[in-house]
Amino acid sequence: MKVLIQQLRGDRVIWLVVFFLSVFSLLAVYSSTGTLAYKYQQGNTEYYLLKHLSILILGLLLMYGAHLIDYRYYSRISQLLLYASVPLLIITYFTGTELNEARRWITLPVINLSFQTSDLAKLALIMFLARVLSKKQQIIYDFKNAFLPVILPVLIICVLIAPANLSTSLMLFATSILIMFIGRVRLMHIAATIGIMITALSLMLLLIMMTPDKGRVGTWKSRIEGYMNDNQEPYQVTQSKIAIAKGGLLGKGPGNSHQRNFLPHPYSDFIYAIIIEEYGLLGGAFVLFLYLLLFFRTIKIMVKSPNAFGSLLAVGLGISLTIQAIINMAVAVNLVPVTGQTLPLVSMGGTSLFFTSIGVGIILSVSRYNEECKKVGDKVKPNLLAKK
Repeated sequence: MKVLIQQLRGDRVIWLVVFFLSVFSLLAVYSSTGTLAYKYQQGNTEYYLLKHLSILILGLLLMYGAHLIDYRYYSRISQLLLYASVPLLIITYFTGTELNEARRWITLPVINLSFQTSDLAKLALIMFLARVLSKKQQIIYDFKNAFLPVILPVLIICVLIAPANLSTSLMLFATSILIMFIGRVRLMHIAATIGIMITALSLMLLLIMMTPDKGRVGTWKSRIEGYMNDNQEPYQVTQSKIAIAKGGLLGKGPGNSHQRNFLPHPYSDFIYAIIIEEYGLLGGAFVLFLYLLLFFRTIKIMVKSPNAFGSLLAVGLGISLTIQAIINMAVAVNLVPVTGQTLPLVSMGGTSLFFTSIGVGIILSVSRYNEECKKVGDKVKPNLLAKK
């Protein structure tokens, strides 16, 4: 164990957060997939546990590998990934695998592996924003030469994601705005962008409410109406509230969830409700604390980073993970409409967990570089963000 710990570079607190979230993930997934096992695996309750364990281990290996790579290489990698994301999103929209009236997945030939192209695009865009903003610091207030090269990729990626996954598109846009704010983009430009976005979103919501209940429009409409009207509350939200109420302060204990038999997707979208039912409000608060601690550590990494790219890369990925986690937990307690967002590093999943692991690995890579610079007293380009 000591030898293993010595191999882990970067922020040890983040590694500890990942460990605790992984433990919660295994316990909650094993508990919440019982019904699924009896329905599809003839009662083999260990099947989904072992499957999730293998995915989790592979994700941790990807995290470890990503943290060993000098984060400065991710600047060039972000370009390649962003250029690949645009055609992949277009292909997914027209020919992707359809589920629940949405095409979010694309299946790779030969290996027959499906993944959400929006996960790749989200990671690529955040990395690319960090690259562009860091290179434009000297002219960051220039609209044509600085702001347009930043906002155009954001709009293109978010628009391509929106038809199949509106919640992910809005979250990515909000994350991008925060990264631009930290990257010293002129507030007037940011405010104008937010104003245009709010206007466009309001018009879109108006059209949704006036459009017949077909396809994704019907899904969006039902979620909005269910959130605004208690009499039309979605079934899964009601079951989630029941699970949280039954959990109380200390919970019913590991594996003793009752609502897992009634709650749709208790192993992914509503896994937080299962955690509270089994581990109580204290367990739920501890999970929330872990994500906030992860975000706090990324801010600390940002402050210590000797250059702008490392700062923006770490905090951008940290913001993305934290927002997704908070949205998932907010859905479980009915603070926001149902979105279908998973709980990062906890929910059962496949490639989404891989991309999340890579994102955390990149944050750790920035932290590792900071530590190495501190040890050798390396002189690097000044971090202009520190002079904000």
